[in-house]
Amino acid sequence: MGLVMFYHLTRSAPEDTARPLLRRALAQGWRVMIRGTDEAGMKRLDERLWLGPEDEFLPHGLAGGDRDGEQPVLIGPGPIGNAAQALMLLDGAAPLDNEVAAMDRTFVLFDGNDDAALAVARDRWRSLTAAGHPTQYWSEETGKWEKKAEKLPPSVP
Repeated sequence: MGLVMFYHLTRSAPEDTARPLLRRALAQGWRVMIRGTDEAGMKRLDERLWLGPEDEFLPHGLAGGDRDGEQPVLIGPGPIGNAAQALMLLDGAAPLDNEVAAMDRTFVLFDGNDDAALAVARDRWRSLTAAGHPTQYWSEETGKWEKKAEKLPPSVP
C-alpha cells in the first residue's frame, strides 16, 4: 500500500506542481496516470509539459491515442490505461475502486483558494485515512512546500 500525498495549492498552478512530482515518479521507474475532471485543464497540462526545458522533458500523452498503454505519463479522465504505479488526481478527480491500494504513490492536487475543491479534498483525506492508507498533507502557504500533517495506519503488533 503506497503513500497518498495531498498538495494544497495556494500559489502554484497544478501544471507547475505536477512537473517536479512527475520527474520524481519517473526517476523511480513508475508510470503515472493523471486523472482530471476538467478537459481544458488536462489539455493545458499536456501543452505545458511539452513546453518544458528540453533537459526536463516528460514523455506523456493524452488518453485516447493508439499508444496509451506505452505512455510513461498518461493524462485523461478515465481508468488507468498505462499500467501506472502512481496516480495523480486533479480538479477533484476521484480514485476508482482499489486504485489507491494498488499504487506506489497517489498525488492529490487541489486548489486551496476554491472552497468546493477544499471540501472535496477534506472528504477525500477522511475517507482515505479511514481506509487505512498512509497519507501526508503538504502546503505551500509560506512560499515553499512544507509537510503539515501525516497519518500512518496503526502498526501491526
